[in-house]
Amino acid sequence: MSFHVEVQKATSEPVPEEGDIRRWVEEALTSHLEDAELTVRLVDLAEMTNLNQAYRGKCGATNVLSFPADLPAGISHPLLGDIVICAPVVAREASAQHKPQLAHWAHMAVHGTLHLLGFDHLNEQEADEMETLETAILARMDFPCPYSDSPPVEQLQQ
Repeated sequence: MSFHVEVQKATSEPVPEEGDIRRWVEEALTSHLEDAELTVRLVDLAEMTNLNQAYRGKCGATNVLSFPADLPAGISHPLLGDIVICAPVVAREASAQHKPQLAHWAHMAVHGTLHLLGFDHLNEQEADEMETLETAILARMDFPCPYSDSPPVEQLQQ
Protein backbone atom coordinates (compact mmCIF):
# COMPACT_ATOMS: atom_id res chain seq x y z
CA MET A 1 0.00 0.00 0.00
CA SER A 2 1.12 3.48 -0.74
CA PHE A 3 -0.50 6.38 1.04
CA HIS A 4 0.67 9.97 0.95
CA VAL A 5 -1.02 12.17 3.55
CA GLU A 6 0.12 15.78 3.63
CA VAL A 7 -0.71 17.65 6.82
CA GLN A 8 -0.94 21.44 6.73
CA LYS A 9 -1.15 23.37 9.97
CA ALA A 10 -2.87 26.73 9.40
CA THR A 11 -3.79 27.48 13.01
CA SER A 12 -2.04 28.52 16.19
CA GLU A 13 -4.37 26.25 18.21
CA PRO A 14 -2.99 23.03 19.70
CA VAL A 15 -3.29 20.08 17.30
CA PRO A 16 -2.16 16.45 17.37
CA GLU A 17 1.19 15.34 15.99
CA GLU A 18 1.35 14.97 12.19
CA GLY A 19 2.27 11.30 12.56
CA ASP A 20 -0.91 10.64 14.55
CA ILE A 21 -3.08 12.33 11.94
CA ARG A 22 -1.43 10.32 9.16
CA ARG A 23 -1.90 7.07 11.10
CA TRP A 24 -5.62 7.76 11.67
CA VAL A 25 -6.24 8.59 8.02
CA GLU A 26 -4.23 5.60 6.79
CA GLU A 27 -6.16 3.27 9.08
CA ALA A 28 -9.42 4.49 7.53
CA LEU A 29 -8.00 4.00 4.02
CA THR A 30 -6.49 0.55 4.56
CA SER A 31 -9.62 -1.52 3.92
CA HIS A 32 -10.67 0.50 0.88
CA LEU A 33 -7.71 1.49 -1.29
CA GLU A 34 -4.21 0.39 -2.21
CA ASP A 35 -2.94 3.87 -3.09
CA ALA A 36 -4.15 7.32 -2.10
CA GLU A 37 -2.95 10.89 -1.85
CA LEU A 38 -4.74 13.48 0.23
CA THR A 39 -4.22 16.60 2.27
CA VAL A 40 -5.42 17.25 5.81
CA ARG A 41 -5.54 20.97 6.62
CA LEU A 42 -5.88 22.04 10.26
CA VAL A 43 -7.51 25.45 10.44
CA ASP A 44 -8.85 28.17 12.73
CA LEU A 45 -12.43 29.43 13.11
CA ALA A 46 -12.15 32.12 10.44
CA GLU A 47 -10.97 29.78 7.68
CA MET A 48 -13.52 27.08 8.52
CA THR A 49 -16.33 29.64 8.73
CA ASN A 50 -15.44 30.89 5.25
CA LEU A 51 -15.26 27.37 3.80
CA ASN A 52 -18.52 26.28 5.44
CA GLN A 53 -20.32 29.32 4.02
CA ALA A 54 -18.76 29.06 0.56
CA TYR A 55 -19.24 25.32 0.03
CA ARG A 56 -22.23 24.38 2.19
CA GLY A 57 -24.06 27.70 2.48
CA LYS A 58 -24.00 27.39 6.28
CA CYS A 59 -23.05 30.08 8.76
CA GLY A 60 -20.33 29.45 11.32
CA ALA A 61 -17.56 26.91 11.62
CA THR A 62 -18.03 23.16 11.55
CA ASN A 63 -15.69 20.43 12.82
CA VAL A 64 -14.66 18.76 9.55
CA LEU A 65 -15.21 19.22 5.82
CA SER A 66 -14.17 16.87 3.04
CA PHE A 67 -13.51 17.88 -0.55
CA PRO A 68 -13.24 14.86 -2.88
CA ALA A 69 -10.92 15.29 -5.85
CA ASP A 70 -12.75 16.06 -9.08
CA LEU A 71 -10.46 14.51 -11.67
CA PRO A 72 -11.35 14.62 -15.36
CA ALA A 73 -12.83 11.46 -16.86
CA GLY A 74 -10.20 8.98 -17.98
CA ILE A 75 -7.54 10.24 -15.56
CA SER A 76 -6.37 7.52 -13.23
CA HIS A 77 -4.57 9.04 -10.26
CA PRO A 78 -4.63 8.17 -6.56
CA LEU A 79 -5.57 11.76 -5.59
CA LEU A 80 -8.46 11.38 -3.16
CA GLY A 81 -9.04 14.99 -2.08
CA ASP A 82 -8.74 17.27 0.94
CA ILE A 83 -9.95 17.17 4.53
CA VAL A 84 -10.21 20.36 6.58
CA ILE A 85 -10.46 20.08 10.37
CA CYS A 86 -11.18 23.08 12.61
CA ALA A 87 -8.96 22.88 15.70
CA PRO A 88 -11.03 25.11 18.04
CA VAL A 89 -14.31 23.39 17.13
CA VAL A 90 -12.82 19.94 17.77
CA ALA A 91 -11.46 21.13 21.13
CA ARG A 92 -14.79 22.69 22.12
CA GLU A 93 -16.77 19.59 21.09
CA ALA A 94 -14.45 17.20 22.92
CA SER A 95 -14.82 19.24 26.09
CA ALA A 96 -18.60 19.60 25.78
CA GLN A 97 -19.02 15.87 25.06
CA HIS A 98 -16.58 14.85 27.83
CA LYS A 99 -14.35 13.01 25.34
CA PRO A 100 -10.57 12.81 25.32
CA GLN A 101 -9.22 15.39 22.85
CA LEU A 102 -7.09 12.84 20.98
CA ALA A 103 -10.04 10.47 20.57
CA HIS A 104 -12.19 13.23 19.08
CA TRP A 105 -9.39 14.30 16.74
CA ALA A 106 -9.00 10.69 15.58
CA HIS A 107 -12.75 10.48 15.00
CA MET A 108 -12.73 13.67 12.88
CA ALA A 109 -9.81 12.39 10.78
CA VAL A 110 -11.52 9.04 10.20
CA HIS A 111 -14.89 10.70 9.55
CA GLY A 112 -13.40 13.08 6.97
CA THR A 113 -11.53 10.25 5.27
CA LEU A 114 -14.66 8.14 4.98
CA HIS A 115 -16.43 11.07 3.33
CA LEU A 116 -13.62 11.17 0.74
CA LEU A 117 -14.21 7.46 0.16
CA GLY A 118 -17.88 8.16 -0.63
CA PHE A 119 -19.53 7.37 2.69
CA ASP A 120 -22.18 9.77 3.97
CA HIS A 121 -24.84 10.14 6.65
CA LEU A 122 -27.70 11.85 4.82
CA ASN A 123 -30.24 9.24 5.89
CA GLU A 124 -30.54 6.79 8.76
CA GLN A 125 -29.23 3.77 6.83
CA GLU A 126 -26.15 5.65 5.57
CA ALA A 127 -25.55 7.08 9.03
CA ASP A 128 -25.72 3.63 10.63
CA GLU A 129 -23.29 2.22 8.08
CA MET A 130 -20.84 5.10 8.48
CA GLU A 131 -21.03 5.11 12.28
CA THR A 132 -20.45 1.35 12.42
CA LEU A 133 -17.42 1.67 10.17
CA GLU A 134 -16.02 4.64 12.13
CA THR A 135 -16.45 2.77 15.40
CA ALA A 136 -14.65 -0.32 14.02
CA ILE A 137 -11.75 1.72 12.62
CA LEU A 138 -11.35 3.66 15.88
CA ALA A 139 -11.54 0.45 17.93
CA ARG A 140 -8.64 -1.01 15.90
CA MET A 141 -6.61 1.96 17.19
CA ASP A 142 -7.87 1.51 20.78
CA PHE A 143 -10.19 4.54 20.74
CA PRO A 144 -13.65 4.32 22.33
CA CYS A 145 -16.89 4.39 20.38
CA PRO A 146 -17.44 8.06 19.45
CA TYR A 147 -21.22 7.62 19.63
CA SER A 148 -21.37 6.22 23.15
CA ASP A 149 -23.41 8.19 25.66
CA SER A 150 -21.35 6.90 28.56
CA PRO A 151 -18.60 9.10 30.05
CA PRO A 152 -14.96 8.28 29.34
CA VAL A 153 -13.21 5.81 31.63
CA GLU A 154 -11.14 8.51 33.36
CA GLN A 155 -14.34 10.27 34.48
CA LEU A 156 -15.72 7.05 35.93
CA GLN A 157 -12.58 6.63 38.05
CA GLN A 158 -12.82 10.07 39.69
